[in-house]
Amino acid sequence: MMFDGINLIAVAVAGVASFIFGSIWYGVLGKAWMAAASLSEEQIRPDPVTLSLTFVCQLVMAFVFAGVIYHTGQTSIRAGLISALMIWVGIVMTTQIINHRFQGKPWSLTLIDGGHWLGVLAVQGAVIGWFGS
Repeated sequence: MMFDGINLIAVAVAGVASFIFGSIWYGVLGKAWMAAASLSEEQIRPDPVTLSLTFVCQLVMAFVFAGVIYHTGQTSIRAGLISALMIWVGIVMTTQIINHRFQGKPWSLTLIDGGHWLGVLAVQGAVIGWFGS
């Protein structure tokens, strides 16, 4: 199933896989993340609306990322992972660093959240590249 060169099945699988990755990441680093973000357990209890919104955003991200990978001219795992790293370094981490510095948040929060987004992009890039075009 394709949409202008974008494999919609790959997008769906990438969205699900990255959502699962995020659950594992913050499951393992949850206490450290809460401390870095100065949040209590009551404040972080995810409600169904937030979880649904998160999943939809992961799907949108995977769709757009598939378009970026497709426009590199080569849809492969290698192209997906290189694209993931470049987007992470040039867009995700730069915005995380700026936002967290202005918010006065600790570097530990930047590293935890930044590591999450690197993992999300790597998972999505590998899945999209593996499915190919």
